[in-house]
Amino acid sequence: VAGRLALAAGVFPPAWLAGTALLSLSKILENMEIGHNVMHGQWDWMRDDEVHSTSWEWDNVCPASQWKHTHNHMHHQWTNVAGRDRDIGYGILRIDGSQPWSPWHLGQPFVFVGLALLFEYGVGLHDVQFDTAGGLRTQSPRARAKLLETLTKVRSQVLKDYVVFPALLTPLGLPSVLAAASGAAVANVVRNLWSFSVIFCGHFPDGVKIFTEDEIAEESKGGWYRRQILGSANFTGGPLMHLMSGNLDHQIEHHLFPDLPSNRYAEIAPRVQEICERHGLAYNSASFVRQFGTVVRKVLRFSLPFG
Repeated sequence: VAGRLALAAGVFPPAWLAGTALLSLSKILENMEIGHNVMHGQWDWMRDDEVHSTSWEWDNVCPASQWKHTHNHMHHQWTNVAGRDRDIGYGILRIDGSQPWSPWHLGQPFVFVGLALLFEYGVGLHDVQFDTAGGLRTQSPRARAKLLETLTKVRSQVLKDYVVFPALLTPLGLPSVLAAASGAAVANVVRNLWSFSVIFCGHFPDGVKIFTEDEIAEESKGGWYRRQILGSANFTGGPLMHLMSGNLDHQIEHHLFPDLPSNRYAEIAPRVQEICERHGLAYNSASFVRQFGTVVRKVLRFSLPFG
């Protein structure tokens, strides 16, 4: 609310900057700390329809139902299993030497930047891409229904951010209308860049293992937990980082216990680390800058055939 109100006075640069910053913060918190964790069912035990995984619809162009399918069901069940987990490079980035190289991978640094800027749209089309990559054509009823659902959600988000809220400022003049629309656009990009960075730091830094289907053919329950540890990475930070990342700076703990309320991850992290040390398992944790730096290096390296 404060962000939208400040943008009403956005003809003055300080007000526009303040409004855009507050709206960016709002969108980050709604997506990372609230939406992601609510849709994981972390707060279903409260039996409160306002924060229940079956009813929450987040401020994002990706429909909640599709996100829960590709993320909760496919990604968390088959974490980093090649051919099963479509989140490995999101189906468009080559991030491992076992993935075959093709000439179009030379452009993946530009794809990487584009995906970061438009991350919510990449996530929004991810479930449709999952169906088509699995052999279904976009003309199939299921793929078409999902695509229509996504386009409907895109329309509602565009109308809210770029039509309805700016239109409310029409009495203040065109400059205020443009300030509200431009502030919302920048806030969406800021949210996309941050959520993209958090997700990639938790899944693709150096040391994160990718598994083959043969390796998990007879996977035990303990083997599943082992795969979550070796297929995830943490990055360090204090309470503010925990909040801004939705506690996904503890991605290892999140993959071990995805429906545990996320504010408990920092509490259980020392116990998880101790178990890893006892069993000789790598506990991949480093600074945000280092983890993201290795991701960028990996994207550049595997864009080349000799990578």
